[in-house]
Amino acid sequence: MPHLLISTQMRLECGPTFVGDKDSDEELMEYLQASPRQQLGQSFVEYATDLSPRAVLDLLETRGWTVVSMCGIGKLP
Repeated sequence: MPHLLISTQMRLECGPTFVGDKDSDEELMEYLQASPRQQLGQSFVEYATDLSPRAVLDLLETRGWTVVSMCGIGKLP
């Protein structure tokens, strides 16, 4: 099964959630309600959805995807 990297910007747990790049499966991106975006100053396109990371994981689970690894950057108040 192919891999999918899911990420969000720090402190944006509610979205947007980044779920793919220019080579991602278009049908899967549509299922995740993601659209291609290119932010100012970036030379690459990425798919983003307004869904929260939790909602994205829930949708992926219905298609048989599982989490194989995760990481995070902690920041103390």
